[in-house]
Amino acid sequence: MASIPMKTQNSLFLKTLRSIKDKPYEQGFSLPGAFYTDPGWMQTERDELFARDWFCVGRVEEVSQPGDYFAFDHVGEPILVVHGRDGEIRALSNVCRHRGTVLAEGSGNARKFLCPYHHWAYDTTGQLVNAPHLDSHGVFNLQQCRLPELKCEFWRGFIFVNLNPRAASLKKQLAPLDAVINDYHLEQMSLRYLAEETWDTNWKCLLENFMEGYHLTPLHKDTLHKVNPSRLCSHLQPGKRHFGYSVGFTTRLPDDRIGHPDLSDEQMDTCVMFAVPPGLTVGVGSDYSSFLCIRPESTGRVRVKMGLIFYGEDWSQQDVDNAVKLFQHTMAEDKQVLIRVQQGLGSRFHEPGPLAARDLEGTIWDFYQYLSRSLTPAKRSTKAPD
Repeated sequence: MASIPMKTQNSLFLKTLRSIKDKPYEQGFSLPGAFYTDPGWMQTERDELFARDWFCVGRVEEVSQPGDYFAFDHVGEPILVVHGRDGEIRALSNVCRHRGTVLAEGSGNARKFLCPYHHWAYDTTGQLVNAPHLDSHGVFNLQQCRLPELKCEFWRGFIFVNLNPRAASLKKQLAPLDAVINDYHLEQMSLRYLAEETWDTNWKCLLENFMEGYHLTPLHKDTLHKVNPSRLCSHLQPGKRHFGYSVGFTTRLPDDRIGHPDLSDEQMDTCVMFAVPPGLTVGVGSDYSSFLCIRPESTGRVRVKMGLIFYGEDWSQQDVDNAVKLFQHTMAEDKQVLIRVQQGLGSRFHEPGPLAARDLEGTIWDFYQYLSRSLTPAKRSTKAPD
């Protein structure tokens, strides 16, 4: 397939996505390997999903104080998330308005952002405050120069950004998901663990892995299987902007880890796994929850920000450390197998395989339906995909 012209190849990909639209779960097969290995298709996903749809960049706790910021690259676009001295959290272009230098790197706290090239300076709202030796310029007006501001919304403590200035609001689109996870109150949980890694796999492989329960018992037999085995998984009704499943616990949580008072007994004994594609996956527990923010770097490399958020203040460091250890061990198992998945998807002998029952891999089919809605031409518009 590598010798097929990119335009023709993309037409074949789109034809495949159109062919699976709205088909029942019982007819589900995995996508062909080229969906995960073809550079041309990767560029289409970057342009049509990650550059047009809402993507999660992290938690509000990362920029809790005025001056707090973190910088990152999103599909080639340098972005700066900063808590302004005026109290507002913004997503700004992280590119100097003079000659295009990237302004900030990493994370920290700052009163202003100084371009390392010619020392143009911007305050924490993005306003240019100093441009050395340009006082005599006949046209340039310093007061009218500021860093472009991107659309930014906050939902359940997560920060979402959109490169499309005409994108429809995300919050309304997530109302059906709110009805499912409202009582867990993710917005009241606190970030206590955060890490970033690059994995040698396709971004879709990582999202799919987090979002199916079929592998919990065979892959995580010494970790998650003991807590959340595959046999306790149950598929959830998907929405246009989310999909997910729930999984029960083998033993009841301790009384001091029951979570928010709004939770029912059933909710306290259930973990809800959901995705807001293309880039957020969350495992919701009553006591603490995990999340991944996914950003593709190339066909076979994905950048992932992973974290744990905890409900309540009564957590010993030992208990937090134990939760982190379990999460790290689980992620390491996933990372190792996804490297092998990516290798296998590039094989000339690979063929799509049947998906397991709806409760185990129905979410994979839900994800494919999202891709079909978002990427087939009939559904494209000037707004972000639903």
